[in-house]
Amino acid sequence: MSQLILVRHGQATPFEADTDRLSPLGEAQARAVGEYLAESGLDPTDVISGSLVRQRESARLASEGAGGGWPDPVTDPRLAEYDGDGLIRTLAPLLAARDPGFDALLRASETSRQGPDRNRHLQRMLEPLAAAYLRGEVAHADVEPWAEFRARVHAFLRELLAGPSGRTVLAFTSGGVIGVTVAAVLRAPDESALTLNWRVRNGSLTRLTYGGGRASLDSFNETAHLTEALSSWR
Repeated sequence: MSQLILVRHGQATPFEADTDRLSPLGEAQARAVGEYLAESGLDPTDVISGSLVRQRESARLASEGAGGGWPDPVTDPRLAEYDGDGLIRTLAPLLAARDPGFDALLRASETSRQGPDRNRHLQRMLEPLAAAYLRGEVAHADVEPWAEFRARVHAFLRELLAGPSGRTVLAFTSGGVIGVTVAAVLRAPDESALTLNWRVRNGSLTRLTYGGGRASLDSFNETAHLTEALSSWR
């Protein structure tokens, strides 16, 4: 049997112009992941990260936290997150133009970007937007469709399950990828993937055991290795 540990990247910078980098908190979270896994005696055979900066940097910093000795991370674009920036910048205005209720949520999110309730307003806007994106009700040529995003994550999982046994794979990725992977293993509908996505915390661990072309979920969204000061979900 083999083990796959999905690691959500550390906290990024969703309210800044460049959203694809780690915040100082995110850097500390990534190092804490490596320290914890090293202390638990984990010896990965493979380290993989998505192609986004926040994913690759999380893998690098976790390896540093572990004291080195891990295999060099291999980048796999199939582990990149769905295009969250594209949803907000391109798809949200399209949905707002035809849905007054969503337009109000979008305006509230935009006006609260620098306020203390910005996460709450962003989440209230993101949930119906992502649901419409998943159902294909709002689309644009510049934004990867949900079906294509799901297909590439499933392709990664199928390839992994068909690979050699006895591996311990660390995969540094994002909440949407983790949600799709867990939903696939549980044979749950796409809507469940989004529900899971909203709950995945920064720097969390999700563990699966696999072999013989099958996988089972052992844990979801572990955060015991993160102190309260290192805990965040966006």
